[in-house]
Amino acid sequence: MAVQINPSILSADFARLAEEAKAVQGADWLHVDVMDNHFVPNLTLGVPVVESLARATDTPLDCHLMIEDPDRWAPLYVEAGASSVTFHVEAAAAPVRLAREIRAKGARASMALKPATPIEPYEDLLPELDMLLIMTVEPGFGGQAFLDIMLPKIRRTRELIGKHGLQLWLQVDGGVSATTIERCAEAGADVFVAGSAVYGAKDPADAVRALRAQAETATAGASWACDH
Repeated sequence: MAVQINPSILSADFARLAEEAKAVQGADWLHVDVMDNHFVPNLTLGVPVVESLARATDTPLDCHLMIEDPDRWAPLYVEAGASSVTFHVEAAAAPVRLAREIRAKGARASMALKPATPIEPYEDLLPELDMLLIMTVEPGFGGQAFLDIMLPKIRRTRELIGKHGLQLWLQVDGGVSATTIERCAEAGADVFVAGSAVYGAKDPADAVRALRAQAETATAGASWACDH
């Protein structure tokens, strides 16, 4: 289970996105937060910016849609160049159909859960997904403090993934930093979104390497990883 670090451009300089994408050389993905000021109280960017960003970087784009009506919009982000598209189950009308459509268009399908949304009701949906995102802050703004109460949810989700024998990535997003990434890895996460911890660093690429090293060390000693 390889550790993956996904810098979030929500913490980057929006006037220099192409340069900011290059500044995180060595990252596995570039995490793109799409917000519509309806599902969450913030407005960021949309399809045209994703299209431009996809042309400006070789790092694959991981688009996290914090929007209403993802059933309509998610496929358009695949067409715009996203290699992974995450929709929120709280906003999706038909999550299984949407996941299958995203996959059919050639991208990885991911489903996100807000902090108050339990994983258990969606256990049967897991085989339809390539990744599950556990939000470790309330979605909408970067720079928030990590919610430690999400760690048991990460553990339960990892247990469900193991129970069904799935090769499902488990992503965490929100407050991931040098002080929290090891706890997330120990709990079962293997994909880490980091915004200010990367783009707020003097050397973003070095911050990516350091976070990866921390997560790999924590994963190596985690009980869930030892079972694989």
